[in-house]
Amino acid sequence: MARQSGWKRAARWLLYPLCGLVLFMLAVIGVLRFVNPPTTAFMIADHIAHPGRRQVQNWVPIQRISPWMPLAVMASEDQRFLQHWGLDLNAIATAVEDYQQGDSLRGASTISQQTAKNLFLWNGRQLIRKGLEAGLTLGMEALWNKRRIMEVYLNVAEFGDGVYGVEAASLRFYGIHASRLSASQAARLAAVLPNPKALSAARPSAYVWQRVDWILRQMSQLGGPALVKPLVAAD
Repeated sequence: MARQSGWKRAARWLLYPLCGLVLFMLAVIGVLRFVNPPTTAFMIADHIAHPGRRQVQNWVPIQRISPWMPLAVMASEDQRFLQHWGLDLNAIATAVEDYQQGDSLRGASTISQQTAKNLFLWNGRQLIRKGLEAGLTLGMEALWNKRRIMEVYLNVAEFGDGVYGVEAASLRFYGIHASRLSASQAARLAAVLPNPKALSAARPSAYVWQRVDWILRQMSQLGGPALVKPLVAAD
């Protein structure tokens, strides 16, 4: 009996800080619904790893981003972005099954998951990180709308070494603002997102050009800019 009582006390002591952490993260997510994040976990990690490299980020509201850009990332990364509630359960189940069989834990993340990861977590495929990512994603989907998720994603995603956000990428690679991106330019930026440190929008490889062609076809099949009009329309 005494041993059971001890376990209950230990469980309560563990539960209290865990509940406190959950409430704190929900509060942070709630604040970021209205306040643009000053930095991200990925930017901090990149600065620690490369202290001499200058980071560039120019935050812009989503209505000042060409509608081709959210369409391109949806075509490339998450074609069910407007329908799901943050997680692709089939992809997660397959990834966990592969992990249990000895493979490394792979991605298949939605745009919502990638936003949560970029803001709060580290790069990696550990099971615990994926679990944290899923929890943060659900909180984000509950407290934000799809417009805000897309806006934050396009402003914090890395498009090249030290280049964060679509406005900085547009200025760096094309010399234009994100509002003027064409379909082809947006597809080229989306094509490097899986690995922006290895793939280049400025000097696309044959593989990147293949991805661009595929993304453009998917953008057309999804219905063009009309699909993302609710995301980019001015308030």
